[in-house]
This record gives sequence, C-alpha cells and structure tokens, in this order.
Amino acid sequence: MPRVIFIQPDGSEHEIDAPLARNLMQIATEHKVPGILGECGGACSCGTCHVHIGAPWFERLPAATETESFMLELVPELSANSRLCCQVQMSADLDGVRVKVPSEQL
Repeated sequence: MPRVIFIQPDGSEHEIDAPLARNLMQIATEHKVPGILGECGGACSCGTCHVHIGAPWFERLPAATETESFMLELVPELSANSRLCCQVQMSADLDGVRVKVPSEQL
C-alpha cells in the first residue's frame, strides 16, 4: 500500500498507509493528523486542509481546478506548491509523498 508522510510545522512526521480510493484530507482526518481540519468534508469550499506538497510529487499532480485556485488565494502561508489536500487523490504514483502541514489554517 502506498504511504504518505505528513510533516508538522515542528518537523515531526506522521507516516500513514494511504488507500488508493481516498484523498489526502480523508487519510489525514481518519488518522487524526494535527492541523488538517477538513471542515467542509472535502467539498473544496473552506481551505482548512491546505498543505504544501513536496517535490517531486507536486509536479505529478493534475493542475488545481479554478475552484481550488480560488480557495487557495484565501489561505495563510500560500506557496507555489500549495494544494487543498481534499483535491489530491492518492495514487500509486504518489507513494512516499511528503505533505507539509502549515502552522495555520483558515
């Protein structure tokens, strides 16, 4: 099973088995990863699952939709590799993906 590593602002890591049928927000909330709130339940309407996706995985993701890009404009700590993890579907190509949780969410 693929793995995802969530990195906290203090550098601590949570390595989790990541089922292919789930998005990163679902995986994080099911495993109670601190800092991933997912208040809208994955509807891409709140920005509380903002993360920074590490290279080289960021380049493997499909482009953000217009709705996701709009929501990302509102988040603190926006960066070039920012994504809403509710919009990132786990795939075999993302095995080992490193996902940094920002110190603050919306």
